[in-house]
Amino acid sequence: MPQRREVPPPPREFVEQFQLQVAGFLRRLDRVEGGGLLDELHQRIEREAESLRLFEAQRNSQLARIEKLSSYSELRRIEESLADLEAQRFLAYRSVPALHRGCTEYRDLLAARTLTLVEEEIVGHDLGRPPVPYALVSMGSDGREEQTLITDQDYLIVYDDGDAAVDDYFRRFSELLVERLAAVGFKKCTGDIMPSNPTWRGSVSQWRQRLHAIVRYEFEEYAKNLMDLIVLSDARYVAGDRNIAESHIETIRGFEQSYFQVIWGMAKAATEMKVGLKMFGRIWTDPRGEHKGLFNVKLLGWAPLVMNVRILAVNLGLPATSTLRRLTLLQQERSLGAGSVAELTEAYHVLTRHRILLQIRCLKGEQPDSYHLDPERLTPEEREELKRAMVSIEELQKIIRTNFSIL
Repeated sequence: MPQRREVPPPPREFVEQFQLQVAGFLRRLDRVEGGGLLDELHQRIEREAESLRLFEAQRNSQLARIEKLSSYSELRRIEESLADLEAQRFLAYRSVPALHRGCTEYRDLLAARTLTLVEEEIVGHDLGRPPVPYALVSMGSDGREEQTLITDQDYLIVYDDGDAAVDDYFRRFSELLVERLAAVGFKKCTGDIMPSNPTWRGSVSQWRQRLHAIVRYEFEEYAKNLMDLIVLSDARYVAGDRNIAESHIETIRGFEQSYFQVIWGMAKAATEMKVGLKMFGRIWTDPRGEHKGLFNVKLLGWAPLVMNVRILAVNLGLPATSTLRRLTLLQQERSLGAGSVAELTEAYHVLTRHRILLQIRCLKGEQPDSYHLDPERLTPEEREELKRAMVSIEELQKIIRTNFSIL
């Protein structure tokens, strides 16, 4: 069994520990040596702080331009510039939460600005302004505020009830919005989770009817509709009418909480997800084909982790969508112990860090996709980190099987 890794202390506690360490060094140095040590520390910290200030200044300058731009091509250039800036900062500091926050923030602003431009553009198509209030809601990594450097559209639209003309308005509006988001740099979702798909667009009443049919097993293709409900579990307001969005999100959570068999089905699906660890703690790699010898970080590590944490959070009705925030709340609710949460938190950082590094290599043209990792290119320590991450996911699956009586 891989050894547990100590979790870094909170910032204030870390600073206090660091001060004690420095004080310990100073007691062993004379006046000149002690002064030199403090000067060196000051210079290094100032260089790092200045580097971070420069990143923030460049980023804030780009963010401030978004609201003023009136063309999709200009927004696309901003998207590319900000993605490049976040990649540079990640390579310098390797902070997963910093990249999540940065990418989610600027993409929310870009999506909101694109929405405004589409509203203005569609007036020129003789459709007029939106006839009723509506909202754009994100799901997937965006819904969890876990955006990375490569993303696609995972959006739905919900609007106030109206007649057939209102439905037709938002059909045409959504179709245009999806195209314009793609022009700005938001790739179209390969799973078609976009408001141009009628499954992901509807009035308040239509959405309630759809959700009711899913949880009552009234739709065919049970597996697909269960997966749709899982995707909806990460819903988050992005733009438009906030009240409509938040009411819709509460409706989704209410349906999930009201039908235990739905959560049980989600839990069963989560515990059946394959984790890439073979017998004797070896990392699973593709035995043949174009990915022979490679490990799929997303499919065999990151996705099972996110999915299983989500199930516990949904079962308790926790409001958070972020995986790391969900883990914190699960510990507070005593659904998971401190040791398990520490291991799962570290697993999330390790797996997501690999995903981001793969994305950077993919964007540079150094490899064809952003999912497959060659374990042989890792250091022995990195391979052990990867193994520890997957052991913690398997342990989480065991906990969920027990909690939900899944055989």
